[in-house]
Amino acid sequence: MSDLVTLTIDGIEISVPKGTLIVDAAKQIGNDIPVFCYHPKLEPVGMCRMCLVEIGYPMRDRATGELMCDENGEPKLNFGRGLQTACTVPVGEGIAVRTTTENVTDARRSTLEFLLSSHPLDCPICDKGGECPLQNQTMAYGLGKSRVHYGDKLHLNKHVSLGELIYLDQERCIQCARCIRFQQELVDDPVIQFHDRGRHTEIVTFSDPGFNSYWSGNTTDICPVGALTTADFRFGARPWELTPVASLCTHCPVGCNTTMSTRREARAGGQRVIKRVMPRQNEAVNELWICDKGRFARHYADTGERLRTPLIRKNGELVEADWSEALDLVAGKLQQHGTAVAGLAGGRLSNEDHFQFQKLFRKGLGSANIDLASRRLAGGDVVAKVGLSSGSNLKALSAGDAIIVVATDLHEEAPVWWLRVKQAAERGAAIIILNARAPRLDKFASHVRHYQPGQAVDAVRQLVNLAKVDTETNGDALAAAAEMAAQANNLVAFYGSEGVTYEETDAIARLLANLLLLKNGDGHAGRPNNGLIPVWPHNNTQGAWDMGVHPAYGPGYAAIENPGLGATAVYEGAANGSVKALFIVGADPVGDGLMAGRGQLEFLVVQELFLTETAALADVVLPAQSWAEREGTFTNGERRVQRYYPAIAALGGSKADWQILAEISERVGLGKPAFAASLVFNEIAKAVPQYKGMDYRTLAKVEKQWPDVGGEDAYYGGNAYENRSGLGQQWAAQAESEAVAPLDAPETAAYANDGLALIRAAALYTPGTLINQSAILQDRLAQPTIAMNAADAAAAELVDGDLIDVTVAGTAQTVKKTVTALVHISNTPSGLMLLRGVPYVAGTAVAEISKLEKEEELA
Repeated sequence: MSDLVTLTIDGIEISVPKGTLIVDAAKQIGNDIPVFCYHPKLEPVGMCRMCLVEIGYPMRDRATGELMCDENGEPKLNFGRGLQTACTVPVGEGIAVRTTTENVTDARRSTLEFLLSSHPLDCPICDKGGECPLQNQTMAYGLGKSRVHYGDKLHLNKHVSLGELIYLDQERCIQCARCIRFQQELVDDPVIQFHDRGRHTEIVTFSDPGFNSYWSGNTTDICPVGALTTADFRFGARPWELTPVASLCTHCPVGCNTTMSTRREARAGGQRVIKRVMPRQNEAVNELWICDKGRFARHYADTGERLRTPLIRKNGELVEADWSEALDLVAGKLQQHGTAVAGLAGGRLSNEDHFQFQKLFRKGLGSANIDLASRRLAGGDVVAKVGLSSGSNLKALSAGDAIIVVATDLHEEAPVWWLRVKQAAERGAAIIILNARAPRLDKFASHVRHYQPGQAVDAVRQLVNLAKVDTETNGDALAAAAEMAAQANNLVAFYGSEGVTYEETDAIARLLANLLLLKNGDGHAGRPNNGLIPVWPHNNTQGAWDMGVHPAYGPGYAAIENPGLGATAVYEGAANGSVKALFIVGADPVGDGLMAGRGQLEFLVVQELFLTETAALADVVLPAQSWAEREGTFTNGERRVQRYYPAIAALGGSKADWQILAEISERVGLGKPAFAASLVFNEIAKAVPQYKGMDYRTLAKVEKQWPDVGGEDAYYGGNAYENRSGLGQQWAAQAESEAVAPLDAPETAAYANDGLALIRAAALYTPGTLINQSAILQDRLAQPTIAMNAADAAAAELVDGDLIDVTVAGTAQTVKKTVTALVHISNTPSGLMLLRGVPYVAGTAVAEISKLEKEEELA
């Protein structure tokens, strides 16, 4: 309580923590002091002067220091002669703030008059109209008429491209610098800046390509006027025409909360279409932000390339069929092949889909041959024991805490996690990075270990062993990192799959778990803000593990007595004929280089959104709905189960994945299917112990969050949506309720280092089935590129810009393939090549490179 400060604002007494800004204190009692430049997530600058208020300070006797009181015994206040900015002045004990006096009202009116002196009168055609802070504040505090002659207005360019994603209207800009400060302070991408002076001040971009940042779309949300707009929403709709629908991002394991704005359009036959995607506040997940991939890579939901009706192969061709014929054929063929059937699922399916999928195979077909199609990252069973504890929030990590990041580039794989870890570092948390190369997070790390290719497990094992004993660091970086991790107040560990195999990721997860368990009972494992976080390759890989889409684990990580075939063995079985029938849902293993054609399969069924390379080889193709057409749940990498809602009507005759699987299940004897996703989730809550007590109503619960955004005062926090549809529920890891024994972490196969090693480096805009449908992102897609050291390039007689063929040797997890890539000379460690722009390469690979002749380059 000693940290609280008591003051009055317009006669209302309030107590707030020391250091709170007056504008924030007023907000807590519903007093909305108007602002333009201030944003609760940015450092205050007091530029716009819209928040001017009168502040009275308690008067003290100069001789004694005692408070001076009036005849009524009340402290005397000195309001001084001027007004002060509420966004830069912190609260003080006993001060009084006035926000409605004549002086304050006159100041607001004058500020608005200056801002409007050259502002265009184009509200009727402005994208911001209807949710514009300048419009709202002009109505509330403005003069009502202009004293500026039209001929004195400064006319500037109305359609300035800051890149292919963001456009600037120079006339509308009020130079609040919110966008510039966001890029500099929050996301460390200072790619836009002010240029020129006075009335000619304008925003320019200094990057190539323009506005080169993964966060550019957020600047349009926090812009208090219509100066910044996105290319795919500009002049697309008016805010009051839009219906907001709560949803979730489908592109990475962070699980960002979003809002899809929809409206009915004649060109869609009167159906609803998605006009834009914006962030929805969830301070425990994505706060107020989303990356540009989550914002712009949404067009696959309603593209014309979508499958709309079942297809059956007849006379060698895929032809349209009705649902009854297709489902009867699928059920019959799967039963016909008995236990020689297998199922592979993608990590983007919902929990309901995954649960119904494993139920079909285990209970309906009697087969345990089920797995995720892409075996990139292991450790779901480990996460169930020591995962990030429930009640955790990365925003709480600060000085005295430590974050370990192993074999992952968060900036490319999970941008919002990168942002939150970066901010933790800025609050004083120690960042420990172990990687074969330097990811962007290195800049904010206090301890960095760049291990040799193929040595990830050894590096983590050494870190854990050093943390177990008290030893002198003697300047050794890894020993210092181990000491920091062992002594940290809170410890969070991220791990990924960059340059490591599936088996190696399992070992890394177990080793990091043992590091967290060193203080089990009185330290790290099981306490809030401590635990393990896997950087899964897809948005709901965690949910797939929870639901039992694994050959050795059933729902809730129940061990299977007779484990089935994993994905690698299934691909081998498809090639040699031991697997007769294969059911693939929401994955493209042929296109991803995991499966070499259909091999000797007698029957292949694919359930998909598009006619992928795998679907084109199938005997039956079943059209599924996208997440935008249905409701369901995803579980993010922090094990938070979250709900999403339908935004648009189903395309053609497509059905939800769980519904298709349920109808097949009925045909193989599992009884009448559930008719709603919520009922499937109720079944999940009974079968999966970790989900006990959850249902669609509990997932939809909300609570008040700070900062308070999304209300009528759009100027305070920007246009991010208030969360009214559910914050989700985080299930508890085993270490939260009972002791967990240390885990075995067996040795892994050594990497044969004979020549240049190759690692796939993640890129946020890696081409793929979904992102390829967004025309707006085509110029940003990562093209195949080989980054290599200058000395290595010289030894291979290569220069920057050469085109080469890169042949990656086949492994147990991937097939041999050749990619044509562009050479990029960089600071990559000697002996290592980084391949970007391809779906997947397992572990640290052996590769052959050959330079293309000029004729081949031209071709």
